[in-house]
Amino acid sequence: MAALQIAERQVGPVTVLDLWGQITIGDSSETFRSTIKELIENGRTKVLLHLGGVYQVDSSGLGTLVAMNLSLRKCGGDLKLVQLSDRLESLMVVTKLLTVFDAYKDEAIAIESFGVSRE
Repeated sequence: MAALQIAERQVGPVTVLDLWGQITIGDSSETFRSTIKELIENGRTKVLLHLGGVYQVDSSGLGTLVAMNLSLRKCGGDLKLVQLSDRLESLMVVTKLLTVFDAYKDEAIAIESFGVSRE
């Protein structure tokens, strides 16, 4: 089992989190949750999750994604997804979570969806 790894970068006002590994019950969900809470505490509430490197998400991981989305929205922010694997996209369709999240194939388009123009 590979632990969840998160790399953070800024694209204008949008915080992009590049994720690798798995978002499952235990440490990886807690790592993700604490990262989002820290962003909120620092007033960074426009968050884009780059999920191209995530190969497994369990029900706890999905619950964490939903909970963090709600936390960001309560603060006037938003959580959007980019580059879901085929497997993760299928899971999101089956669980109807693609109706909850904005998901994109292209990072530049996802960044623009926050109201940020490309220069």
